[in-house]
Amino acid sequence: MLPSPNGSRLSVVCGDIPVLTGCLRNAAAVAKSARTIASGGAVGVVPAGERWPDGSLRPAIEDLLGAGAILDRMGLPCSPEAQVARDAYRTARQELANLIRASVSGRELVDRGFLWRCRVGVGAGRQHERPHPRSGRVPCRLILDRGCP
Repeated sequence: MLPSPNGSRLSVVCGDIPVLTGCLRNAAAVAKSARTIASGGAVGVVPAGERWPDGSLRPAIEDLLGAGAILDRMGLPCSPEAQVARDAYRTARQELANLIRASVSGRELVDRGFLWRCRVGVGAGRQHERPHPRSGRVPCRLILDRGCP
């Protein structure tokens, strides 16, 4: 497993709000759990992103597409921002592996010897384990990160 500092940071910041960690692999399970936990309430989906060497935020394509996959499977009305992520996933789903492998994050993983991580990370819908949220109240926030098991 690769660490996800941004996903970890977001998880802590949410306090008592339930947090689910999602990615392309477990999008269906996360979507189902989020709908159950939210009980008809709002669900926030946050693509965690990465950090540049200077510590500034670097958006990550795999997080945007993972968020879009979860939103697609939730089947709920979306804000304009969520709709962009969902539609990006719908448009890219046939090319996920190539797009992610060619992205900055994907190239970093390949350069560090983690090509297998790129392959595992794009296995959309192949992991059906229910995520384990922390106890708390709704709404829940979904934290998307490439460090998803």
